[in-house]
This record gives sequence, structure tokens and C-alpha cells, in this order.
Amino acid sequence: MPRTRNRLINAARRSMLQRAELHRRLDVAKNALKPKALYARGKYNVDAKVDAAAHAAREQFRNNRLPIALAAVAGVAWLLREPIKEHAPKLAQKVQDLADAAMAKFQPIGDDEPTGDDDLTEDQDEAAE
Repeated sequence: MPRTRNRLINAARRSMLQRAELHRRLDVAKNALKPKALYARGKYNVDAKVDAAAHAAREQFRNNRLPIALAAVAGVAWLLREPIKEHAPKLAQKVQDLADAAMAKFQPIGDDEPTGDDDLTEDQDEAAE
């Protein structure tokens, strides 16, 4: 009989341990499904994804500086497209006026067009002589 009693005691201990383990797992599951815990887990996952994306973007920028810089300049130009459309004709006119002024400085003071008498090129007959 003592063996049977010991078996029953051991079985009761095992069942109490299993019950305690099940209660612990149930408490862990309850805590994991609380709104605060779900929010914290979601926030952690989003933060991890954002950090991974930022790291990948940093690495791409380190490896490909020129294309990304060109894309950034194009993006800024696209953002400023309306002011550029508004002010570009004025700027082009100013550049044209500057170019005309520079050309006027290099032109001779007398006649604007060379006449036939002032032509300094050789005639065909002179080259043969």
C-alpha cells in the first residue's frame, strides 16, 4: 500500500506542477493580449522597420551619392516649379541683356558692318600671282 500512496502523492504533485505551469502560461497570454502590450509590441515592430529602412537609405546614399544628389536637386526643382515658371522669363531677359552688352563692348566703334572696301581677305587672283 505504501507504493500506491507514494504514486498518488507523486501524481498529485505532477498535476499541481502542470496546473501551475498552465496558470503561468495563461497569465503570460493574458498579459500579452492586453491593449497596452499589443500597442507596445506594434510600436516596437514599427520602430524596428523604420530603423531598418533608415539604415538601408543611409547605406544606399553612401554607395550612390551622385544619383541620389541629382534626384534631390530634381525634387527641389519640382517643388519650386511654380516660382521658376514665374521668374525664369525675367531671368532669361536679364541674361540676354548682359550678353548683348558684352557683345556691344567687343564690336568696333565705327560701322557695324564691314563694307566691301574694308574687306581684308585676299582675292583669288592675288593668291595665284
